[in-house]
Order: sequence, then structure tokens, then C-alpha cells
Amino acid sequence: MTDIVFRDATATDIPVLHRLIESAYRGPASRAGWTTEAELLGGQRTDPDDLAAILADPAQAMLTAWRDGELVGCVLIADRGGGTGYFGMLAVNPTLQSGGLGRRLVEAAHESLAARFGARRARISVFPQRETLIAWYRRLGYEPTGETLPFPYDEPRFGLPLRDDLHFIVMERALA
Repeated sequence: MTDIVFRDATATDIPVLHRLIESAYRGPASRAGWTTEAELLGGQRTDPDDLAAILADPAQAMLTAWRDGELVGCVLIADRGGGTGYFGMLAVNPTLQSGGLGRRLVEAAHESLAARFGARRARISVFPQRETLIAWYRRLGYEPTGETLPFPYDEPRFGLPLRDDLHFIVMERALA
């Protein structure tokens, strides 16, 4: 495998970024990997306007991973204040999942959260139904905080729920 190049996303990356995120989370293409949410949600995961707003916000960024000029992964990072960083929208091309790129993106997110925002801890939010994903995050040092967050049922731009028990659990770990 050739080297992976990590860099911040720019506005010109939005079309390929959007396609990658959608392919990792929703629809038939997402089923090629293990991170699909297709059993929980239909519709979109994000949209170009949401991605543009993220890129325009100095308290957020999208880190991207490229191989041979092709976008193969990304992760959103954000400053939540008080020494807390957040990451989400972790996406790896479904045909490349289980090869270590997701772990590398999480490590890059941790480094960037600490360097850019002075974060001392990182938080994530995960559907409790995603037991395999929760186990993976636990192996990366994340533990549930006991907090939950509601799913935005009234916001179809985040997806069309296929069940009525959706919410998120919050997980956290210390950063070096």
C-alpha cells in the first residue's frame, strides 16, 4: 500500500468528502464495510452545506486521508471548550475498512485536538445499538461517561430514522 497523506479538507474537497461520508454510513455501498448505519437510518448522513459550515468554523476542521490522489478517509474534529475536544463523522472507504486507516485517523484526530485546541480529553457520541463500534472505541481507550444525547428526529438532514429508540451514548478518553 502506498503512503497515506493527511491534510485538512478545503472547500474544493466538499464533493468528494460528501461522497465518501455517504458511502461509509448510508445506502448499499456502506454495507461493504462494518461501519454502516443503514440498519438504523436512511436518507443522508450529511450534506454539502453542513460540510461547508464545518470548514468555515475556526472551532472545527475535517482531517482527510489521501492515497494516490484519492480521498480514502476523513474525521471531523471540534473544540468543545474547557479542554475537551470532540471527533465524529469518522469515515473510511468501505472497501478499505479493517485495514488500520480508521485507527490512524483517530490518532490524527487526537493529535490535532491537542495541538489546535489544547484538548486534554476527547469525546465521541455513538448509537448504543452499534455494539461492535463501541467495543472498538473501548479498545482505543474510550469509556462511556453515563451521558446520553437525543437523536434529532426532527432534522431529516441527519438521516431518516428506521426505529424509534435512537439516541447517543457519550464516550470519553484522556489525551496524552
